[in-house]
Amino acid sequence: MKKSTVLFCYGRTKPELIKGYKFVIVESKHFSAKDVQVLKSQNEKVFAYISLGEINANSIHFKDLKKYVVGKNEIWNSHYIDLKSKKANEILVEMVDEIFAFGYDGLFLDNIDNFTIHGPQKEQPEKVIQLIKTIKEKYPKKTYIQNAGLDLVEETSRYVDVIAIESIATDYNFKDKKYNLREKTIFDENINRVKTVSSTYSIPFILVEYADSKELVAQVKERIDPTGFDFFIGTIDLQTVPKFN
Repeated sequence: MKKSTVLFCYGRTKPELIKGYKFVIVESKHFSAKDVQVLKSQNEKVFAYISLGEINANSIHFKDLKKYVVGKNEIWNSHYIDLKSKKANEILVEMVDEIFAFGYDGLFLDNIDNFTIHGPQKEQPEKVIQLIKTIKEKYPKKTYIQNAGLDLVEETSRYVDVIAIESIATDYNFKDKKYNLREKTIFDENINRVKTVSSTYSIPFILVEYADSKELVAQVKERIDPTGFDFFIGTIDLQTVPKFN
């Protein structure tokens, strides 16, 4: 079976050790411009993580955005950003400016599902769409990966290049901190929707799955290999390069 074509690693890692991936997604605070050049020389494209819906309490930008939050995500110790605020949008664009100054090929846009019908910012879908449009227009030659938010793809597909979707085959339990395989019927429903969206909007997908053992990784690969989609399989904290690749 194929190896992962994508790497998510939000921890501090030596850039020389990351090589041979189609897409690499990292936390920009851990890497210098020189590090980014090393990553780019060894991989096809390198992306910086940014959330358009939340700001973590430990982020260096939290002090700037804390005035413009509307609730808290207790699981990740992050706060929901109020995109109705013009200033909040300006700060997020400034964060994008800082990231691209380091030479990244593009951005991984997280928490887009927050703005869909069951999300905490469900009343602001047009705001996040406009923000993505603004970023795309400012940096039209960069590449953008949207995480989740399938309900918004009809609008966002004109501004992003790839869609990432988490836990199609796996089901991590945050309460018990256990990694599980989804029931086959649920996986089939999930993957059929992904295939439909990908075909309808002519947009590629990345499948992001969570597993902590060689056995579970093998089971996940058996399910997702036939789809032909690029994929990543790692642990839920995304802090290290996966052991089972």
